[in-house]
Formats: sequence, C-alpha cells, structure tokens
Amino acid sequence: MFSTTGPYSVVARSMLNGALLAVAEQVAPGISVEPVVVNPGGDLASYAALSRDLLQSGVRHVVGCYTSSSRKEVIPCFEKHDALLWYPSHYEGFESSNNVIYTGASPNQHVLPLVDHMLAHVGSSAFCIGSNYIWAWENTRIFREAMTARGARVLAERYVPVGDTEIDQVVEAILEARPSFVFNNLIGTSNYAFFRAFRAACNARGIDQPRVIPVASCTLSEPELEEIGTDAVDGHLSCSVYFSSLASPTNEAFTRAYRAAFPEGPSTSADAEASYIAMKLLVLALAEAGTDDVEAVKEAATRQHLLAPQGEVHIDPQTLHAHLTPRIGISNAASRFELIVEAPGPVRPDPYLVQSSPRYAVAARNSSLRVVK
Repeated sequence: MFSTTGPYSVVARSMLNGALLAVAEQVAPGISVEPVVVNPGGDLASYAALSRDLLQSGVRHVVGCYTSSSRKEVIPCFEKHDALLWYPSHYEGFESSNNVIYTGASPNQHVLPLVDHMLAHVGSSAFCIGSNYIWAWENTRIFREAMTARGARVLAERYVPVGDTEIDQVVEAILEARPSFVFNNLIGTSNYAFFRAFRAACNARGIDQPRVIPVASCTLSEPELEEIGTDAVDGHLSCSVYFSSLASPTNEAFTRAYRAAFPEGPSTSADAEASYIAMKLLVLALAEAGTDDVEAVKEAATRQHLLAPQGEVHIDPQTLHAHLTPRIGISNAASRFELIVEAPGPVRPDPYLVQSSPRYAVAARNSSLRVVK
C-alpha cells in the first residue's frame, strides 16, 4: 500500500519496488506470496478505506505507508481487524502498536546521531523547516529538545503544506536568520522546490550554500536527489541507515537486482531498502510460523536475523522496531551519497528515547558514529 501517485510518489514508487523485489526473490520453502498492490494517491481518507477493504477481504499482512499521518490513519483499522502493518519508513518514534512492525529508523537511529554530528562539525544554531504534518512537528520537537540539552539553539521553525512549492518566503527567512545549518523535514515536491530555491538564492548573494549554510535531513534519499536536479544536488547531509553507495557484496547484489528489475527507477533508497527488509522478514516469518496468524508471524519475525543490504537487521521483541545501523552521508553531483560517518554495528531501537540520558542530550552509548571519511 504505497502512494505511487501524489506529492511524495517518487519515494513511494521506490518503496513499492523494494517490496516487489523481495517477493520476486522469495526462497522460503512451503509458501507462496502473491502481492496485492493498492495506491492511496497520497489521500488520507483513501488509506483508511483501502485498509478496510484489504483486511475485510482476508488480507492479514500489509507492507506499506510512507508518511506518519497515513500510518496513524490506518492503525485503528489494523487493531480492529487484528492484522499486521509492516511499516517501512523512518519516523518520529513515540509509538508502539502490537499490530505494527517497524522496519524504518527510530529517532535514536537518525535524529540524535545527526544532532551530535552537526554540533561537533558544523555549528550550534539551526533553522528548522518541514512539511505541515506530524512527522515534521515531532521530529523537530525531538531535534529542538536535543539541541537545547546540548546548549545549542533553534532560531526558528517554519512549516508548509504537503506538496506546496511556494517556498520563497521560507528561503528569505533562513537567509535573514543566518543559522549554522538548516534542519530539513520537508517531503516530496516541497522538498525538491526548497533545495532548488535555496541554492539559487544563495548563489545570487554570492553565498557558498553547502559550506556556509548546509542543509541536514533525515529523509533525503537518492531518488529525491535526482528530482532536485544538477544545479542544486550536491553538498547536502543526510542521516540514514542505508545509502545505495554502501560497499558490500550484499548491497552490490541488491542494487544490481533492483536495477535489473526496475530499469526505469526510481533509484534504490533507504525507504526502498526498508520495504525490501519488511517483505523479506514477512516471508521468512510466514515460512517459520507455517501460518499467516498474526501472533505466530509476529513471534517468528522477532527470531529472524537478516543480512540486509545495510548489514545485519533484526526485530526487537519488546518494541517491534528494527535494530539498524545509523550513517551520515553527503550528496555529490552524481545524485549519490558519499559516506562520512557510521555506527560500528546495528543500534537497538529506542522509539521513546528512554535510553538517552539526560533526555535527548546524546544518543544511546552504543550508537556512536565513527568517521569513515
């Protein structure tokens, strides 16, 4: 269930591709998975209606949703019908449902490592921008509290409607405030428009934007770099658990298979990999459980250890979130990310940030990043 049309369709198409690739590769004996694909088109009401139709038809497992608003829209339906949503997107945390398995990054796997890096290497003041919905609100709140706990400052926050491309006023406000960096939680077409407008405005003023006012995100991925365009694509920071440029045999095999299956794109991304992981784990859990019963599959899922394109991944039985490996990359002119720091291994998910002490001040001790470039 992915919105392959609408304002964030580029990312959603890569997510669908990742899930379908995992289905094509299924090797678990004794089961056969036939995907049913639905497209809510970015409309919240359609998410709820399609979920209801799927679950009433007998479907018990759904890999899908990109935005937090769509996830929250469908969870009551999954709880009512005792079905399982496999949610493959980084998100703001502070949620746990017995009817959701989360294969995207939690806040301690993307927001807190980014705060640590930016304060250590860039500066102590930030301007926050985001799309006007729960992901940006909550992610900015976590970021603001982490910054404050470290003695740093958030100069201002601005939000624009999802899909809005009238971004000039936000750009002017950033240039007037002159922060050390921008913390960006825009999604979809708003995101692409911002990067182009911000770079153009900086160029017009003789400002070397990547060096003077870099933009740091937790959502920016390779398909989106391609949408931004060559004039504004380089020098942007992204904290993620996966980049397509990772050098490992598993990732090389994944990207090669993905390109062969989907030559028209969009490119592989953290979201595509999270969907791939979700479907892989679902197939393995179905095979071990020998049934599609939600409780049996859920228990089996927590026993799987998957060698994913990003490295080892497994599901925490307490929170149903994934152990993932945080990384930070910087974009280049080829619309790819060059890895600059990474954690030494998978980090336990901490969706409620209860392991961070003092509150939000630093990431959990085992999530320290090492410089790779």
